[in-house]
Amino acid sequence: MSGRFPFWIAGKAGQAGAPFEVRTPFDGAVVGQTWLAGDAEFDAAADAAVAAAASLRAMATYERADVLTRVSAELTARKDEIARVLAGEAGKPIKDATVEAERAAMTFQVAAEEARHLRGEVIPLDLAAHGKGRLGITRRFPIGPVAAISPFNFPLNLSAHKLAPAIAAGNPIVLKPATKTPLSALLLGGMLSRAGLPAGAVSVLPMARATGDRLVTDERFKLLTFTGSSAVGWDMKRRAGRKKIILELGGNAAVIIDDSADLELAVQRVTTGGFAFAGQSCIAVQRVYVHDRVFDDFAARLTARVEALRVGDPLDPSTDVGPMISEDELARVHTWVEEALAAGARILTGGRQIGRALYAPTVLADAPPDSKVCAEEVFAPLVGLYRFARMEEALRAVNSSIYGLQAGLFTNSLDHSFRAFDELDVGGVIVNDVPTWRIDHMPYGGVKASGLGREGPHYTIEEMTELKLLVINRQQT
Repeated sequence: MSGRFPFWIAGKAGQAGAPFEVRTPFDGAVVGQTWLAGDAEFDAAADAAVAAAASLRAMATYERADVLTRVSAELTARKDEIARVLAGEAGKPIKDATVEAERAAMTFQVAAEEARHLRGEVIPLDLAAHGKGRLGITRRFPIGPVAAISPFNFPLNLSAHKLAPAIAAGNPIVLKPATKTPLSALLLGGMLSRAGLPAGAVSVLPMARATGDRLVTDERFKLLTFTGSSAVGWDMKRRAGRKKIILELGGNAAVIIDDSADLELAVQRVTTGGFAFAGQSCIAVQRVYVHDRVFDDFAARLTARVEALRVGDPLDPSTDVGPMISEDELARVHTWVEEALAAGARILTGGRQIGRALYAPTVLADAPPDSKVCAEEVFAPLVGLYRFARMEEALRAVNSSIYGLQAGLFTNSLDHSFRAFDELDVGGVIVNDVPTWRIDHMPYGGVKASGLGREGPHYTIEEMTELKLLVINRQQT
């Protein structure tokens, strides 16, 4: 599975700049070659986006929706091919890679529907005497060229969450995919380039970090959308000037399991939420707060289920957990585990390297709250278990984090459900499931260090448009 993947500038394939080999984290084999665009290619893409803004804005709604629908159909038709590319570049188990391809198709289809439903409202303005006879009308207008940077962990679908809403809103976009995993985004760039957009509407360019950093400061772009680490995202916000910013950043997602929970359901979902794609998701289960009465039972069941996971080759359909993105990341998490053990944590299972970038699915108990495995974003196949006696203790522990993306709660108590919704300082509360659960049209995003704004096509389109007001004075002189 090796080939050449051109980048896309203004709808045309390109092979300039520095050749770049993409290697699978599983065994280091080359899975494809592309090119890292330089300053000349960056400027060509940015200039083309500016030039395309008027023609894209003038496209009829049905035309933009039809483009998105065509891309959705191609993603569906080619999902097996795309899944193999994802499994290669990211080390994502093939069954999970297939789901990601299906989700990307849904993201484009939902964006097509949202394009058809871009509406304003009529506002009565006669709430005071000087408003008598006046009527207000609002519409949303494209914000202008969009700069986008997507991460390595969902390289296809998180690119789709930037590209599809931009086109639905009528904005040209330049996307920098993650350098480690650019190939699936390049396939997506080709689909968009063939789908009937004006020249210049979409560019997808792998770039070295120094080149890509120009997306943050270049004034030709009116909005920056970034998914990645919190430290990098907040630094971008500081340097972005007057650009509007959408930041989808890190997390250390927590789950609360009270004494009324269905433990078998909770064990099943925590295993999936903690170890799918080797835990490399900002909403992967990391902290699990379990009521004292059920802690031992839950811990025993979870340990047994985690030990039954199959770890190995991402192209093997039976694999549950593939490699981490790099050996450096594996070494980092192992150091964190050793630090937690030295501070009093216990290993229930895992805690060791078992392959080139393969880390055994790990369950820890009783790690100190200030240990990195609890306080930082672990981004690895690791789940920590913690006891609580009263609900307010668990809510307080979840809120102690600097992050606030999503949280999960397993309970049969309606009161606990609404308490969690009222009191947890997060962007979303998922009851009787893990915080890892997401469907692509829902509002998704965080608070505190976890970001600004919301994704989901409807909500991203709102971020990528400007609300304009028309006031009509109907009075006659």
